[in-house]
Amino acid sequence: MGFEELLEQALLNTTLGEGQSRGKLEDEPATVPCSQGWEYDRSEFSSTIATEWDLVCEQKGLNKAVSTFFFTGVLVGAVAFGYLSDRFGRRRLLLVAYVSTLVLSLASAASVSYVMFAITRTLTGSALAGFTIIVMPLELEWLDVEHRTVAGVLSSTFWTGGVMLLALVGYLIRDWRWLLLAVTLPCAPGILSLWWVPESARWLLTQGRVEEAHRYLLHCARLNGRPVGEDSLSQEAVSKVAAGERVVRRPSYLDLFRTRQLRHISLCCMVVWFGVNFSYYGLSLDVSGLGLNTYQTQLLFGVVELPSKLLVYLSVRHAGRRLTQAGTLLGAGLALGTRLLMSSDMKSWSTALAVMGKGFSEAAFTTAYLFTSELYPTVLRQTGMGLTALVGRLGGSLAPLAALLDGVWLSLPKLAYGGIALLAACTALLLPETRQAQLPETIQDVERKRAPTSLQEEEMPMKQVQN
Repeated sequence: MGFEELLEQALLNTTLGEGQSRGKLEDEPATVPCSQGWEYDRSEFSSTIATEWDLVCEQKGLNKAVSTFFFTGVLVGAVAFGYLSDRFGRRRLLLVAYVSTLVLSLASAASVSYVMFAITRTLTGSALAGFTIIVMPLELEWLDVEHRTVAGVLSSTFWTGGVMLLALVGYLIRDWRWLLLAVTLPCAPGILSLWWVPESARWLLTQGRVEEAHRYLLHCARLNGRPVGEDSLSQEAVSKVAAGERVVRRPSYLDLFRTRQLRHISLCCMVVWFGVNFSYYGLSLDVSGLGLNTYQTQLLFGVVELPSKLLVYLSVRHAGRRLTQAGTLLGAGLALGTRLLMSSDMKSWSTALAVMGKGFSEAAFTTAYLFTSELYPTVLRQTGMGLTALVGRLGGSLAPLAALLDGVWLSLPKLAYGGIALLAACTALLLPETRQAQLPETIQDVERKRAPTSLQEEEMPMKQVQN
């Protein structure tokens, strides 16, 4: 559960009109127009956008619309930033994403009308999608096989820390403007940190920008205390590698489906990401119904994620990415399925299974980012991440709608969440394993179903620097 879900909870306030008693409101949910304004229950939140702009009664739907606008922006941002970062570089687009998020979030906090708030939140969603899909691939493109796993899991652990910290910040700050300001300000040190973040040398080589790649590689070698030989990192050696990996045609989303192996990877990843997001948000809704308040639920989500990170770290190192992805999705699906078999008097067991399922779904989410980043070649890695993130967000958007199926049959939502998770688990088994494999650089590397040729591996400057 992120800030938008927390904010959405803040919108659900009891609304009292002038002259109406609380008891009467509970007996009769209908409200009447009030010429003297509205009186709100501020026991949990001192100020929300509902109290700010009287989004009640006939305008109550505008509360939910904010989340819809935000996630629409996320969908658009995933597609746009995925393509642009393959076209213009990771570091440059990461800076655009950070600055845009900071500026637009501050504008949201200073909104003077609902329309301004809705527009700025939509654009903020687009910007946030940028650095969520750029950071992981940029990390992996600078790391060797041995360190990709620990770096991927470690970076996601900081996300978990943010989830738990959000519960504390939300509990201490009950005004929506100050809360939005508080969760936005960490973008400032993020922007400053980009001064020390290098552009991907792998991406630079595919673009033929040999001098820049050579400079970054030399700097990397010095930082790691590695000796630089005359042949290993000479500009001639780097140019030779770049000549074999130069991509003339601009990246396109159609490239993800032009060749047989890439088409297979893209279709399978789309199913996996849809299943991961659909079951993740479905289980989040399930855990939200355990009777906990907003802050307890948010904290629980963060606490559950910690052991799931350890599970992912151990599993991807020993069992591999493919089995880990399938196993975590299977665990989430079985947790949901087992809950269907439990009677109403087994509440404690049902709660334990819900929390366990949430942990498995979080582990599946962490694995998906790592696994997908390793499957796509450097020239299309961000484009592929943009596509899968788009499909994943569609799955997350449909999860709340699936909850409405309880009107047809009470157990149907859980059956849908679990069934989709099991389908995604089976699909993950169709993907190639990437454990102990070099990152593919070009489409040809993927089509050969292996990493670059042995000659390229011997001449690859990245590998020489890291080893």
